[in-house]
Amino acid sequence: MSHVVRVQTPEGLAPPTGYSHVAWGTGRTIAISGQVAYDEKGELAGTDATSQARQVFENLRRCLAEAGATFDDVVKLTYFLTDVADLPAIRVAREEFIPADRIPASTAVQVVALFRPELLMEIEAWAVVPEDRA
Repeated sequence: MSHVVRVQTPEGLAPPTGYSHVAWGTGRTIAISGQVAYDEKGELAGTDATSQARQVFENLRRCLAEAGATFDDVVKLTYFLTDVADLPAIRVAREEFIPADRIPASTAVQVVALFRPELLMEIEAWAVVPEDRA
C-alpha cells in the first residue's frame, strides 16, 4: 500500500472536478515554494497558459526530485491564477505529470497579480515521502 492516501469524494460531499477532497500520508513532509514559468535560464517559457503550466509542473518535478520525491508523493497543490479561466490549461499540463487516479487535494485562487506581470500562475506543492527514502 502507498504511504499516501487520496479520497476524491468523502461521504456527504459533491464529487470534485479534477482534485481529491482529502489526501494524507506518513513520513517526511516536503514543502515546495510556489513555482512560476521561468526555465533554468530564468527566461519565461511562453506567454500562454498551457506553456506556462507545463514549465511550472516541470519546475515542481525538479524540486520534488531534489527532495527525493515524485508527483506520486504530492498530497496538496495550491494554484494562484491571474485568470481562473486558465484552470483547464493547468489541468491538461498536470495530467502530463500526475495520473488521474492520483490527483492530490488542491486549492485554486484567482489573484489580481503575481510578482511579475508576464506570469499567469504560480503553483506550490506539499508532498510526503516515506521516512526510509533519502
